[in-house]
Amino acid sequence: MEERIGVFVCHCGSNIAGVVDVKRVAEELGKYPGVAHSTDYTYMCSDPGQNLVKDAIKEHNLTGVIVAACSPTLHEATFRRAGRVAGVNPYQVEIANIREHCSWVHQGEKEAATEKAIKIIKTMVEKARLDEALDPISVPMTHKALVVGAGIAGIQAALDIANAGHEVVLVEKSPSVGGHMAQLSETFPTLDCSQCIMTPKMVEVSQHPRINLMTYSEIDDVAGFVGNFKVKIRKKAAYVDRDACTGCGVCVEKCPVKTESEFDEGLAMRKAIYTPFPQAVPNKPVLDPEHCTYFLKDGKCGICQKVCPVGCVDYEQKDEIIEEEVGAIVVATGYDLYPIENMGEYGGGKYADVITGLQFERMLSASGPTEGEVRRPSDGKEPKEIVFLTCCGSRDPEAHMPYCSKVCCMYLTKHAMLYKHKVHDGQAYVFYMDVRTAGKGYEEFYTRAAEEDDVLYIRGKVSKIYEEDGKVMVWGVDTLTGKKVEIAADMAVLGLATVPNVAAKKLANKLKIHTDEWGFLAEAHPKLRPVESLAPGFYLAGAAQGPKDIPEAVAQASGAASKVAHLFAEEEYHREPIIAWIDEDTCAGCRVCISVCPYDAAEFDEENGIAKIQEAICEGCGACIAACPSASAQQRNLTDEQVYKMVSAALEG
Repeated sequence: MEERIGVFVCHCGSNIAGVVDVKRVAEELGKYPGVAHSTDYTYMCSDPGQNLVKDAIKEHNLTGVIVAACSPTLHEATFRRAGRVAGVNPYQVEIANIREHCSWVHQGEKEAATEKAIKIIKTMVEKARLDEALDPISVPMTHKALVVGAGIAGIQAALDIANAGHEVVLVEKSPSVGGHMAQLSETFPTLDCSQCIMTPKMVEVSQHPRINLMTYSEIDDVAGFVGNFKVKIRKKAAYVDRDACTGCGVCVEKCPVKTESEFDEGLAMRKAIYTPFPQAVPNKPVLDPEHCTYFLKDGKCGICQKVCPVGCVDYEQKDEIIEEEVGAIVVATGYDLYPIENMGEYGGGKYADVITGLQFERMLSASGPTEGEVRRPSDGKEPKEIVFLTCCGSRDPEAHMPYCSKVCCMYLTKHAMLYKHKVHDGQAYVFYMDVRTAGKGYEEFYTRAAEEDDVLYIRGKVSKIYEEDGKVMVWGVDTLTGKKVEIAADMAVLGLATVPNVAAKKLANKLKIHTDEWGFLAEAHPKLRPVESLAPGFYLAGAAQGPKDIPEAVAQASGAASKVAHLFAEEEYHREPIIAWIDEDTCAGCRVCISVCPYDAAEFDEENGIAKIQEAICEGCGACIAACPSASAQQRNLTDEQVYKMVSAALEG
């Protein structure tokens, strides 16, 4: 059949037309072999623009379509739908990117940019000539979701999915759900109690009939593909039968061993057998073998087992591997704080009275180590002067992290305000680079702290902190006045950078999902697909994707849940057919493709001695095609022949 390609060149307002001679491009392509129709339009993605494409397909009996516009990431799906409606197979509709690849990088070079645009479109015409008519691949769907991480984002995602009528497996590595939000005292800008709004959610997620809550558990392995993931979950040995346990607390009370409490950020002690905090869900203890005398001294002690009234302490308990089949995975692994030890210039990890924001949160909490009273860790005295430092590890590309951690300005403002509420005659100083208050009611909250609570804001960066005569000496510069500032404070609170959870990178490797350069989970598109991973079936929620506050984390979690519900609305999942395939006649069975496939989609057919591609798993990355020594591995609609013709078109004089 003779190819009849239609070319549609978009002005994109002045984005393209301001640099490229769009009309000349359309005229030149109209003369190119195989092109049956060529035209231009101001906004091709608009409704009139799409109708122009549809009408031309019918009028000129087009067999393929090239839309010369912006990135296919933005509008490929749009024009595929338009092509399908007009009778062209969606996979014979191509995008020639003459915005990002041409006009945006050649400002002021109209002639050269125009010639380049013509060549880019010619390459896509050559590709379209050999495009096959393809159909989406259908795979069965397991209507159950896995949510990894049970902080506020994971809890919200699990509840939304479950309330939409689907089964959920919620996995949390800690003994209790709640994440960092459970550690907070009050939340900005409303100053409502964190536990008051968090605890009902924690209880609801533990009691929901469609949610299987697995605390003290971690993801061990993930195999399969969207709609059909096979997950192995390691349920860690708690050395307590948590089903039989009544949570009476006798074992915790009688345990003689004490060690630092992770929940209280090292400001208080816990027992070797412990419940993380009073509102923990489930409110059942776990035993820490790294600090337990029974494990460290060959069976000595054993008090917790002796005093347990229901006999649920079991020193022989082992890790258990539980297998689940799920159709979608929401990753809500949260964040960590940048290690305070890395802030050596501020005495981080060296001086007891230089603490993190989370430590100060625990100090402010009524259930914290000081029962809500502000006390110096070094001597327990009430501090009369406190310095709060923003951007500790953030916005520092030379020594630490280059990005803004987004929430530090607000939570340090909250800290300063709450300190003033508790120590009325105290003085709070906040050193800042810029105060960033991007949220509803946030600017008003900051203004209230500065004007009503007499918090003194000093614009400038602290150069160093050291101890002298029982004081924390803070040296800095006020950049508004140009004067040096020296404060003899009682405490310093560091607003440390938000970094990915320490286990997130390891988990991302298991899940085969992308991360950015700092280790945060990477979204498919920052504007149009902010809760989806590039790998189908994986969705992102909360601070695992980047620094964010509670409202934004909850909103993103609900967004991820809605994507899962949308996925589960169909009995089958339909996925892209532009994937690899193996020419069985030329395959030598060398298995190179199997060794390089990052998705485990290539397998060996022992009976026929050749490789095969599992269509349901392949993501069309091309690794096998590049590695195949016999050119037997090819990609649908991007074969070697198509690539050669595209290169030839680009190199034409």
